[in-house]
Amino acid sequence: MKLWQPTAFALASAVSMHSLAAEFSFDHPGTGFGTGITPVGQLAWEQSLPSVSYSKQGTDEGYEKTTTVQTDMLFRIGLTDSMELQLGWDGPAWTQIRHAGQKVNDHGLGDVSVGVKKAIDLQDDKMTMAVLGQVSFATGNQGFSEDHDRYTIGSTVAYQQNELLNTSMTMFYELEDGHWSWTAVPTLSYQIVGKWSGFSEFVYRKQEGQADQTSLATGLVYSLNNRTQFDASIGVGLSGDVPDYTGGFGVSYLF
Repeated sequence: MKLWQPTAFALASAVSMHSLAAEFSFDHPGTGFGTGITPVGQLAWEQSLPSVSYSKQGTDEGYEKTTTVQTDMLFRIGLTDSMELQLGWDGPAWTQIRHAGQKVNDHGLGDVSVGVKKAIDLQDDKMTMAVLGQVSFATGNQGFSEDHDRYTIGSTVAYQQNELLNTSMTMFYELEDGHWSWTAVPTLSYQIVGKWSGFSEFVYRKQEGQADQTSLATGLVYSLNNRTQFDASIGVGLSGDVPDYTGGFGVSYLF
């Protein structure tokens, strides 16, 4: 419990600051989160359609290949001009493991999460900030759950370079089963043409007692209107002997 005291104090201090939300934007896709807040009384639904990951791990009998299909979702509810409630679910998932000429299929439900995001006013026309407090509950089926509740504090600072380019840095600090980890996600968001935009990110994660994890991802976003967005993204893991791959589609709607 003592480990949480400095972190909780820092978050409480940040939330107590005068806050002003940035212009609303969807957090999907990508690992990080934006600084925009869902308008008061409105609901944002962000849905994977679905996401797919593929990984290979070396064993004495050759590579073990795992394919996972998942349909995670996030609901964001505007509470005030600078605060929103987030309800997430890793959703139903399906896996196939191929090893030594055999295939094993499995399916199950993932974990659920509850969080609060708060915008922080930096009194700057181009720079915005938001903090996030989240708890992920290990309610999913075996093989599709983190096994222990996970507590996360995150922050994002974004800078609007010009009309075409936005840069941001997201940081996550997580505590799970007494073990700490932290993740850094520098991101470039750019306008392409018309309703088309894109993003590129680098993810670095460090967990106690484990090797560093790194990955790259990029994607396209099509904004149908102010309320509807479609996206597609791909990613590659850079850690280990062989790369891991991810990809997926998504749709987001503001009610």
